[in-house]
Amino acid sequence: MSEVQIAAEPRTEFGKGAARRTRRAGKIPAVLYGHGQDPRHISLPAREFGLAIRSGGNTLLSVRLNGRNELALPKQIQRDPVKGTIEHVDLILVRRGEKVHVQVRLLLTGEVVTDGLLNQELNTLEVEADATHIPESFEVDIAGLAIGAQLTAGDVKLPDNVTLVTDPDHMVVSVLAAPSAAQVEAELAEAEAEAGVERTAPEPVAEPEPAEVS
Repeated sequence: MSEVQIAAEPRTEFGKGAARRTRRAGKIPAVLYGHGQDPRHISLPAREFGLAIRSGGNTLLSVRLNGRNELALPKQIQRDPVKGTIEHVDLILVRRGEKVHVQVRLLLTGEVVTDGLLNQELNTLEVEADATHIPESFEVDIAGLAIGAQLTAGDVKLPDNVTLVTDPDHMVVSVLAAPSAAQVEAELAEAEAEAGVERTAPEPVAEPEPAEVS
């Protein structure tokens, strides 16, 4: 897990108007809190922060504020529902050697068996890990899983010094039998019947008239 240096500035203006001005200036409104300290309102450079979190995992930030560096993790990132741009960030302070609870994404590897349909119920696992050594992801190998097989959270291999918090019996993935064409057609007909849609048979294609021989 890499440590990303990022400069922050104190924020003294609040409210929607102030937040819009901050974003127009190429910065992101943020709050830094934790360890019993009062929340501090700051702004982060939008481009640098976006690059820092582009991997999608947990990013350890070394936040430079008022001449000193503090370690923090993004706790919540709010995005514009249409544009996808970052609107606001909550950062939680951490210390080296401190244990934290985080969500770590799951990466599926391998191909699902022929005639099998993969059902994935979890995209992340909650674990307890050292704040400065958080895994970026956990691999889940689905190759060779037969139809009817399933993997739970407890089946996922975790690195040393990482403890599972998610219920170990919680389903991660299962392999179902892919429906046949007849089953799909029957389910579609049932859904249309429930919706009150009348299915009509296709118009017959007229046979071409035989050519006259003179």
